[in-house]
Amino acid sequence: MLDGVDLTVRPGQVTVILGPSGSGKCTLLRVINHLEKPEVGYASLNGELIGVRRQGERLKELSERAILAQRSRIGFVFQNFNRFPHLTVLDNVAAAPVATGLLRKPEAQALARTLLDRVGLADKTGAHPRQLSGGQQQRVAIARAPALRPGVIPPRTDA
Repeated sequence: MLDGVDLTVRPGQVTVILGPSGSGKCTLLRVINHLEKPEVGYASLNGELIGVRRQGERLKELSERAILAQRSRIGFVFQNFNRFPHLTVLDNVAAAPVATGLLRKPEAQALARTLLDRVGLADKTGAHPRQLSGGQQQRVAIARAPALRPGVIPPRTDA
């Protein structure tokens, strides 16, 4: 449960959220991405409300399509990696920019190669997730997070 959270992070700033198990760190990250809805209050990114819009004095839930569009601007790395087992490492990283229409497949694959190189997996582009160690799978997920060019990338969560 979160209570009285007021967090401002400036562009380019790295912020660490520390606390014991059960203190609300993951809940905060899930609220930022509207995977959990706050009972009171709201989350905003660059002045834009996340998951809701103002209707007079009230907040009204956005459509699922609008929420998904917002989520595409918030990179997220899940603890369970959420990778596609039937796709290669390269295609796992390139899938979202192609699916959303952000990039065509050749450009998305070029970006994916760059991102995989940054996490030390340039030599694993043709491998499938099951062929990778747990740490390598996590690095694929980390490489995938900036592929949609989000405005913010929260740290890993067990969401």
